[in-house]
Amino acid sequence: MTFSSPVFLFVFFPLVCACYFLIPARFLRLRNAWLTAASLVFYGFGEPTAMLLMLGVVAWSWICALLLRKGGAYRRVFLPLGILGDLAVLGIWKYADFAVDSVNALLHTTIAQPQLRLPIGISFFVFQAVSYIMDVSRGEAEAQRSYFRLLLYIAFFPQLIAGPIVRYQTVAEALASRKSTAEDTAAGLRRMILGLSKKLLIADTVGQIADTAFNASANAAMPLAWLGAICYTLQIYYDFSGYSDMAVGMGRIFGFAFPENFDHPYCAASITEFWRRWHISLTTWFRQYLYIPLGGNRKGKARTILNKWIVFLSTGLWHGASWNFVIWGAINGALMHIESLFQKKGRKPRRPWYMHIYTVLAVVLAFVIFRADTMKQAGQMYRAMFAGEIFSRAAFSPCVQLLSPLAVTVLLAAFLCATPLPMQTAQKIRAKGGALAETAGAVLTVVLLLLCIMSAAATTYHPFIYFRF
Repeated sequence: MTFSSPVFLFVFFPLVCACYFLIPARFLRLRNAWLTAASLVFYGFGEPTAMLLMLGVVAWSWICALLLRKGGAYRRVFLPLGILGDLAVLGIWKYADFAVDSVNALLHTTIAQPQLRLPIGISFFVFQAVSYIMDVSRGEAEAQRSYFRLLLYIAFFPQLIAGPIVRYQTVAEALASRKSTAEDTAAGLRRMILGLSKKLLIADTVGQIADTAFNASANAAMPLAWLGAICYTLQIYYDFSGYSDMAVGMGRIFGFAFPENFDHPYCAASITEFWRRWHISLTTWFRQYLYIPLGGNRKGKARTILNKWIVFLSTGLWHGASWNFVIWGAINGALMHIESLFQKKGRKPRRPWYMHIYTVLAVVLAFVIFRADTMKQAGQMYRAMFAGEIFSRAAFSPCVQLLSPLAVTVLLAAFLCATPLPMQTAQKIRAKGGALAETAGAVLTVVLLLLCIMSAAATTYHPFIYFRF
């Protein structure tokens, strides 16, 4: 079950909301219990074994945090033990097959793969568990005495399987005391529908073009290869930012304030700025829990460079157990390092127009490796993009077939909505229009919802891309 599935949209979520608001606000423990039960049903729907694994991670983190808060020898033992225990779960279930394959290829051995089924969202809930333990050890968060409150923090269904990665102290107060106002509920529903629209109306449409191009990479002409690469760049943004919007919206409905996860990343003027705007909760996690503990930029230039490389190789590997992702992370790390060589200390970086072009081009090219199933397919795409056929009618024929009036309209909307312009325009209209603007906004929301319903009914179901991470 996922956010874009009919079962979730028309059965699960309405039922969860109805029962939640039927419980009086003063019975917060009962509301929390209902959300916890609903989250376990959501995650355990088709994944009962994975649910047990997640419950074990929460239990382990809860026990270790309670013990390390005693300080002294307890802290020295249970801080590393807690972190390593959580990361071991991630390492075994996500990377065991990759490690065995790499060893077999390097040493020419025939070690059998464990072939463990990858639990959905394991990278997200393990990282939240690790951040909780580290924050308790630093004194930035109080150890939660209630296992069930900690379980709700990690298992809460809006952000369980694809983020954003939420720090415990962000929601600690809301776990103990919160209110869900009518205004919050309305705003949360609007945000949720916006996210669903990004997924179903934009991401899935451009995703079909991207899939066609990558599947034909061996024989693709240059126009089709570039169209596919651009469409995938748009697909992954609207797919993942759409999920994040839905998570933020649903969290607000239930009284939780989740952090923003995207800030128009394709408007960045450098790869460094791109990563400040893209998957913000993940980059924040790596900065706070890996880069800074490694020493950050406090131990000399060589160590700073090494720390940054460790972070970006880890970021790539976090996305998947494949050399494609490691290389993708290395490319981003290399570009950031090159940018730092040309940046003068104490000066605010300039943002000339050509830096925006460079950034978007670099992101598109890097995402080819991210999307490709193998390095061979990535090589085929690059060959088609830079050495494929172009000066013939046959080279453009596949693009003409794919670019239907609907696809062109969606692409134009995708380019426009990747900028702050629609949001800024909406804010100005709302500030000047008063009640009329609010009514128009409500009508637009209903129209988007109806379009999403029609799209879900008419097209093949596509899960969110980041579910596999």
